Amino acid sequence: MNDKIRIHLADDHQVLIDGMTTLLQTVPEFEVVGYSLNGSTVYDDVIKNKTNVLILDISLPEKDGIEVIKEFAKKGFPCKVIILSSYDELKIIKEVMKLGASGYLTKQCAGEHIIDAILSVTTGEEYFCNSVREKIFNKATKNISSLDTYKPNTNTGLTSRELEIITLIALEYSGKEISDRLFISTNTVETHRKNIMKKLKAKNTISIVKYAIKNNLIKS
Repeated sequence: MNDKIRIHLADDHQVLIDGMTTLLQTVPEFEVVGYSLNGSTVYDDVIKNKTNVLILDISLPEKDGIEVIKEFAKKGFPCKVIILSSYDELKIIKEVMKLGASGYLTKQCAGEHIIDAILSVTTGEEYFCNSVREKIFNKATKNISSLDTYKPNTNTGLTSRELEIITLIALEYSGKEISDRLFISTNTVETHRKNIMKKLKAKNTISIVKYAIKNNLIKS
């Protein structure tokens, strides 16, 4: 059917490919249209299969997942990309999100999150599984003192106060916690939040997290 979400899998383990295919085939809206066992064929494969969503492993032979997504960034993204990896290092997460990945899952949580991730990125949202979100927030919190001196480059028209609030939102501070830290009212925080969402054209908090990652507001 033409209205199905066409999914391509790229992983060097046939067992994982088979298991993931079996899982995804339980969703009527999904169609697994192909797979790649090495990175060198991925770009051509997703073009040939008219793929909507690519599930991409980082560790691939011949050309690894980061090289693949760099190729996508250079040539133009033919589909949405969700990273599915054994690695959850913040450095890798930041790199692939900056390059244009729409989601990041660890293989440990794939079974629980992969369906929601595919549905989310198809609608234009970004998706992190819980363990990846925790990795971002926990490591970033260790560097929160850097907020007092960090001066990011931005062309979005965001004010320095809005950049502070973006970082605190990305670190999962509540409105009350943000107001206490910045000595402003919760109403002012909410006004800033609305302005930030409008300026970034953000649909949700994950979009703000992605902006914070891309602009080094969250440091590894």
